[in-house]
Amino acid sequence: MRHSGKWMTSVDDRILEFLHEKKPTTPTKMTTKASLPYSRQHVDRRCKKLDEEGLVESLGNGVYMITEDGEAYLEGRLDTETWEYIDREHPPEEDC
Repeated sequence: MRHSGKWMTSVDDRILEFLHEKKPTTPTKMTTKASLPYSRQHVDRRCKKLDEEGLVESLGNGVYMITEDGEAYLEGRLDTETWEYIDREHPPEEDC
């Protein structure tokens, strides 16, 4: 299960998934090859926000790649609301 912050939108997951699968690319390619139902401008704005938050990295010239934090978020190991990593091997103890 992914733990998305309140600042995230539905397209953010799609962007991260596409970058995970296709590696570095541009918002233009994301809108055409991933068939995202959003404008290139909207995807570009979300990529910039994801870059500010550290889930993607801008490589320049409008090219973005997913970061380790972005991968951890996709795997459900990072809560982007609290920015805490979730230890899947040692779940929190329940109150007795």
